[in-house]
Amino acid sequence: MDIKGKPRDGLIGATLGFFIGFAAVALFGPTASKLNEIMHVAPVAIGFLVAMPSLSGSLLRIPFAAWVDTTGGRTPFLILLGISIVGMAGLTLLMFLRYPDGVTGDLLPLLFLLGILCGSGIATFSVGIAQVSYWFPRAQQGSALGAYAGVGNLAPGIFSFLLPVALNGLGMAGSYLIWLVFLLVGTALYFVLGRNAPYFQLKAQGQTEDRARGVAVQYRQEIFPAGRLKDSLLRSARTPKTWLLVAVYFTTFGGFLALTSWLPVYWKSFMAAPAMMAGALTALYSILASLCRVAGGSISDRLGGETTLMLALAVTAAGAVLMTVSNQAGLSIAAEIVMAAGMGVSNAAVFKLVPQAVPEAVGGAAGWVGGLGAFGGFTIPPLLGAIVAAYGTAGYAWGYVVFVGLALLSLLLTYVFLRSPNRRLEVAV
Repeated sequence: MDIKGKPRDGLIGATLGFFIGFAAVALFGPTASKLNEIMHVAPVAIGFLVAMPSLSGSLLRIPFAAWVDTTGGRTPFLILLGISIVGMAGLTLLMFLRYPDGVTGDLLPLLFLLGILCGSGIATFSVGIAQVSYWFPRAQQGSALGAYAGVGNLAPGIFSFLLPVALNGLGMAGSYLIWLVFLLVGTALYFVLGRNAPYFQLKAQGQTEDRARGVAVQYRQEIFPAGRLKDSLLRSARTPKTWLLVAVYFTTFGGFLALTSWLPVYWKSFMAAPAMMAGALTALYSILASLCRVAGGSISDRLGGETTLMLALAVTAAGAVLMTVSNQAGLSIAAEIVMAAGMGVSNAAVFKLVPQAVPEAVGGAAGWVGGLGAFGGFTIPPLLGAIVAAYGTAGYAWGYVVFVGLALLSLLLTYVFLRSPNRRLEVAV
């Protein structure tokens, strides 16, 4: 029997794969205004365009995360990254052949499709959550998952800043070509570095169920899968608190995705910021939220996931209120920083709770929570675009009332969660 890697190696490999795929959140946000200058489509259409990667990036999390419970995370990771490469190659080719004069409103459905393909890399999040959870003992999962998600979450912020810079020097096609090369190299690195937890390695070597579990325990693996992909999804779906976590994650992580894709539009269209400045301010939000997620994992280990989540949701609501009433750049910058802190810590707290909720079907639970929760990244931007269409320029600020409402609702749900007699998330058998 040969076990490759240690928990640290499993964490590094999963974080690398997630960082590579998750950059697709920023696929169209920094370029949406430039594309709209030549396509002339409605604000709602732009909202759908920037959100399109989040559609596949959320829905594919459900089956692919559950798949981890049967094979480990390596194969699902590689397939999702491969689909993302196909999408990025198509987008790059389209820009070389048609941009700028040939990119018209008629190409919007094709851009939607390519965005969906590229967004498959975003779905690596839930795959990595399950992969890391199987590597680490429960007492260390908050910190490990916070580090995994926090570092991986840096990608959209970095790309939101770098893409406008690249556009100035390389143009649209050249910028996406560099992104394609990044995807190819990163996927190759994950192929070399990605490692499944000991139990899955032993099963792949032909060991029996009992033997694989017994040896994996010696490597400090504490949680094990329920079995088949369907079993993992069904078992986690039968736990009511899985759905409470889905609702809260819709606000915290779905909101994070939505803001990362929408903020470039907000800063350019409402605050009249130059493209590079809009990218930098979006990067400030995204990177800060990611770093706060790292810290949020440690805080959740100390205070507990429920208490940490309630405090962070209150901060998120406060930041959203400030964004709603702001018409000055300085106040909006302060407000987005507050929202970044609240959402970043909230995201870590939610996934501190997931392995406790369904320890024998972490992949299935991570799929439901990560997939349906992240669906907010697809549904919120078109809603913000509709508010702009209805109220004009002022709608860019008023749209943040959506985040106020979601944060307060999530705070109420978490309070019920915290006060539940089944506080420690014991799974009913």
